[in-house]
Amino acid sequence: MTALGFLYPGHSAEDDYPRTEQLLGSDIRVELVHTDIGEDAHRVDTLRRMGAPERLAAGVETLRLAGVEAIVWACTSGSFVYGWDGAHEQVRSLALAAGMPASSTSFAFVHALREIGVHRVAVGATYPDDVAELFADFLRAAGTTVTAVRPSGIVTAAEVGDWGERELFDLARRADRPEAQALLLPDTALHTVAHLPALEKELGKPVLTANQVTVWEALRLTDRRVNAPTLGSLFTHEPIIQA
Repeated sequence: MTALGFLYPGHSAEDDYPRTEQLLGSDIRVELVHTDIGEDAHRVDTLRRMGAPERLAAGVETLRLAGVEAIVWACTSGSFVYGWDGAHEQVRSLALAAGMPASSTSFAFVHALREIGVHRVAVGATYPDDVAELFADFLRAAGTTVTAVRPSGIVTAAEVGDWGERELFDLARRADRPEAQALLLPDTALHTVAHLPALEKELGKPVLTANQVTVWEALRLTDRRVNAPTLGSLFTHEPIIQA
């Protein structure tokens, strides 16, 4: 049994995690702790406060007692708003507090793109323009070409969490570009796990979503690879364990 730990901000699309555990269909256990988000707002100042070391550290002991082998800060905007260097420092601080490997959703996207060999992406963001552009800047710092960014201007994670299949597919279609090798949907407040194969079929290319890559990143940190096509093409690379 491999236990994966996640620090998830507030309550929006956290049910994607037990759903992912079911879809993995192997000896993988998902442990999730909710962190205090303070003010629910997609603004740079509030997002930086949400990802502050003391807020993340508050949930670490619970995950450690649960026997997890790695921890991922399951928040994209609460990591990339620190910039490339600041996001690295955030992860280092989390790893030191936890005493185990750690990462964040922002780095999960970077590592997932390398896994599938993709260098040109389009971004469909729920965020306001300025926050969405910071994510694009983060990807560029990792050497990724961002062909287009489609922001949605949504201010709160609570509103994103209420989005259903119609809103999700509308965002994906509007954000995709022919020259992009993959589409990225970066908000962990967005329910996506149930729709990954359909999204990829609709667009004809890999689709990477925040909660999907977050779980994949935790598996990577624990040296696990699970073949689970229901979680998208990302989960069909280098299978070691068949789900």
